[in-house]
Amino acid sequence: MIPVDLEGQVAVLTGGSRGIGAAAVELLAAAGARVVFTYRRDGAAARRVAAAANGAAGRKDGEPSVVALRLDASQPGAAKRLVAEAVERFGRLDIAVANAGVWPPEERPVERITEREWRAILASNLDSAFGLAAAAVARMKRQRVLRGRPRGRVILVASTAAQRGEAFHAHYAAAKGGVIALVRGLSTEVARHGILVNAVAPGWVATDMSAPVLRRRPGPVLAKIPLGRVGTPRELGGCILFYCTPWSNFMTGSVLSANGGAVLA
Repeated sequence: MIPVDLEGQVAVLTGGSRGIGAAAVELLAAAGARVVFTYRRDGAAARRVAAAANGAAGRKDGEPSVVALRLDASQPGAAKRLVAEAVERFGRLDIAVANAGVWPPEERPVERITEREWRAILASNLDSAFGLAAAAVARMKRQRVLRGRPRGRVILVASTAAQRGEAFHAHYAAAKGGVIALVRGLSTEVARHGILVNAVAPGWVATDMSAPVLRRRPGPVLAKIPLGRVGTPRELGGCILFYCTPWSNFMTGSVLSANGGAVLA
């Protein structure tokens, strides 16, 4: 087995207290990265993730490698504060993962989506991704390259809803479609600076967010997945980790689809 070595690298991640984000935090730390991740409300969950990730990191110097920061990633200025925290603590920034987002489980015909709901979904899923990408790129452009690696990596979490659309969730599909468009535009803009920008597009994953639907109607969901099951947070965290390794050094502007074959994009 070839080990993943992120020793010396520093990562930030939004939405790291549960689900895919929590799995990604632990995998990044286990690979040697120092991580600052955000959470919105559940401080106890965030502390559990940080403790588990610090245990996985197994640093001999006793210093914590993983820090949880209470922050609403959708708010103006939040991303700059997150990046500043990481740089102040660990001295640099190599990886930025925009994972924070909200999927509304209730079905809403488009004529019943209020302007307030529209704005809230875009803020949580698209504005937060844009804010982190902009703040991370600004920092990455002006720092030295670490051991010949790319100057930086920006990874945005999209969704299959952006690739196939999602009836009765048009606001969510639009927001995640914007994430993919942001990846394509930004990747070509910053390629000359040695910054790689990519997306992961999960399908159905066993998380707290999807649990209500998976409990209520698992049959229709599983019937659309050729592999016959939903994904695990760790599997999606592994997709994020892949984009942080040398095996993805020739990839930018790409979308890694992890959906069990449900959407062939």
